[in-house]
Amino acid sequence: MKASIIIVSMLLANLSNAQEVLDTIFANEHQNVAVFFPAPIRQGVVGASNFVFTYNREQGQYFGLLQAKPGNESNLLTVTRDGSVYSFILKYAHVLPKMNYFIDEYLSIGNERPDKAILKVKRTTNVYNKDRKAYFERACRFLLESGHTSMSTKRYKGLRLQLQHMVYDASEMYLVIEIRNNSEINFEIDYLEVYRANGNPNKKASYQQIPLTVRYKYGMPYSIRPGHSERFVYVLPKYVLGTDEKLVLELKELNGGRKLKLSSK
Repeated sequence: MKASIIIVSMLLANLSNAQEVLDTIFANEHQNVAVFFPAPIRQGVVGASNFVFTYNREQGQYFGLLQAKPGNESNLLTVTRDGSVYSFILKYAHVLPKMNYFIDEYLSIGNERPDKAILKVKRTTNVYNKDRKAYFERACRFLLESGHTSMSTKRYKGLRLQLQHMVYDASEMYLVIEIRNNSEINFEIDYLEVYRANGNPNKKASYQQIPLTVRYKYGMPYSIRPGHSERFVYVLPKYVLGTDEKLVLELKELNGGRKLKLSSK
């Protein structure tokens, strides 16, 4: 499969500087502040009674709503269904600097399972430092603003999953992906996984499907309304596909049966 080869670092030289890492969330009693996480929330706890964090405990939605009354600052501790742990300082503000917070996976402080916690610390130290995250953000934004083509498309029950670009830069591989919802039902994403596969899927003995680690997600939606589409970028460790290998994207609906599996050409 042919991949677009773009020297992203040269094209990004004049873009804006890195943003500060999020560590504080502001709230008040007049407005709901929405906090979106990379995985459904399993548990959310605040440290003081003047802050309230509500979320759907039954359906496990990706976001929670925060409100606050005047008082001392506190903290929010959240655990998502994949075991990732997030911790933020909470402060009251009469005027809110923002109404929506989208939490990136790299902001996790660890995992409640010890084996994954060690891996998370290594990733935070070696990959997801502030400068690297800012570079990923600028590169992804540039790719989304550079137009698009179609490398491979899969349709199923009113949904369209499309791989538009695969770009190599240094030790990373960038995938530009689009999901369009042409159905009459809102589509909530359970997961979108990426694999490299070799062999014939009809011959299970010779077929292998190996998951690839996603280092960074830019603009990843949590749901797509009917008649709308969303474009976003996945950043993965660089991997050049062999002659008999294909890239596989698997998209699954949350609380629904729609599932798409897209293979590269």
